[in-house]
Amino acid sequence: MNICVFCSAADLDDRYVLPARQFGELIGMGGHALVWGGSDVGLMKVIADGVQQAGGKLIGVSVEFLADKAREGTDEMVITKDLAERKAQMLARADAIVVMVGGTGTLDEATEMLELRKHGMHTKPVVLLNTAGFYDGLKEQFQRMESEGFLPIPLTDLVFFAEDGAGALAYLEERAGIQA
Repeated sequence: MNICVFCSAADLDDRYVLPARQFGELIGMGGHALVWGGSDVGLMKVIADGVQQAGGKLIGVSVEFLADKAREGTDEMVITKDLAERKAQMLARADAIVVMVGGTGTLDEATEMLELRKHGMHTKPVVLLNTAGFYDGLKEQFQRMESEGFLPIPLTDLVFFAEDGAGALAYLEERAGIQA
């Protein structure tokens, strides 16, 4: 399974770094491929290191203005002209989507993937990996959107909130019909 992961390129605290590394290792040990932003910095580097060291495949999708930060030694690296094309390429190469902790870029990626799913533009499972309760506020907002009629489909059909990488991967493997 090709698992698209959106996450931060920032260097972060161990409460985010260690779970990211563990999730990367789980992806690699499961024989899955990581589709990610291609950068060799921050959490992007951490998860890619975990995947690669555990025997998984790396499919990077970077963007021209960040090409100098692109990871070397990947199985595939695509350089796109802009962020919109990058998101489209990542979605096209993915069987599933996981959103880890991140800033405004990650939030943009998450909401676009959810909006496309809401409108039936893709049926790939989307997981928000809620490391250290990072997405508790967003979960609450989504629940409010659902209860007040802003979502045309049930929240549980739109997104799954996982508390850890093992839960995220189990959900994705179940959806893909793959035994863990």
